[in-house]
Amino acid sequence: MGYATARYLSRQGYTVYAGSRTPDKIEPNEHLHPILLDLRDPKSIEESLKQIEGVDILINNAGYGLVSTVEDVTEAEMLAQFDVNVFGLLRVTRAVIPLMREQNGGVIINISSFLGKIGLPLFTLYNASKYAIEGITDSLRYELADFNIRVHSVMPGFFSTNFARENLQINEATFNEFSPYRHLVSTLAPTVVEQINEGNNPEAVARLIEEIINTPNALARYSAGDKAAKFIPMRRELSDEDFERRVREYYGIG
Repeated sequence: MGYATARYLSRQGYTVYAGSRTPDKIEPNEHLHPILLDLRDPKSIEESLKQIEGVDILINNAGYGLVSTVEDVTEAEMLAQFDVNVFGLLRVTRAVIPLMREQNGGVIINISSFLGKIGLPLFTLYNASKYAIEGITDSLRYELADFNIRVHSVMPGFFSTNFARENLQINEATFNEFSPYRHLVSTLAPTVVEQINEGNNPEAVARLIEEIINTPNALARYSAGDKAAKFIPMRRELSDEDFERRVREYYGIG
C-alpha cells in the first residue's frame, strides 16, 4: 500500500520522499525519491528529515502483523509489534510536527486497519496496535487543530499486497502441531491469508489518500476495501455480543 501510494502520488506530480529500510527496492522517478528510514531509530528519522526541505503531508504506513495467541507471545514479540506499528508512528510524527507547526499547516494520514475497530483471534497484538493508532489519531486532531494541521486515519480491509507474504510474522508455538490452539489456527489463518492475497487493489487506498489531501473538511477516518465496508458499519450497528456472533459465523471459529 505504501509503495502503491508513493508511485500514484508521484504520478500526480507530488514530490514524494519514500522512507524505507530498503530504499534500493524502490524505483525512483522525477518526483519519487527513496530515502533510508528506520522508524525504530530516532537518529535514522533525524537523518532522513535532513534530506527533505519541508513536509506538507505525512503518510504513516509502516507496519507488520504478528500472528500469535496471547498465551504464546514472547516479550520480544510484544515489544517489537508496538515498536514498529505504534512507537515508530509516534517517533516520525513527533519529528514532523514542529516542521508543520512552523509553516502553520499540514496533513497527517495514519494508515490503520479495519482491525483497529474489530478484534480477531490470533491477531491480538496487531489489533491492539491498530486500536492504538485510532486513539492517537483522535487525540492528535485536538492537539494540532490550532496549528492548521489535519490528522486522519484510513482503515483498509484486506488488500492484495505483499502483506501476507512479507509482513506477517508467526509465533512458532502457536503454529506448532501440538498447540492447544491448532484447531483455531487451521481454521482462521488460511482464510485470512487467502482474503489478503485475493483482496482489493492497493491503488484504491492511494486514490483515497489523495482525496483526503485535497479535501480541507475531510472526515476524521475512512474505510477502504470490501472487508472494511462490511465489518465497520456492522460494528457500529450491532451490540458487542451480536457482532461477535456474526464474526464467529463468518470465519467459522465457533
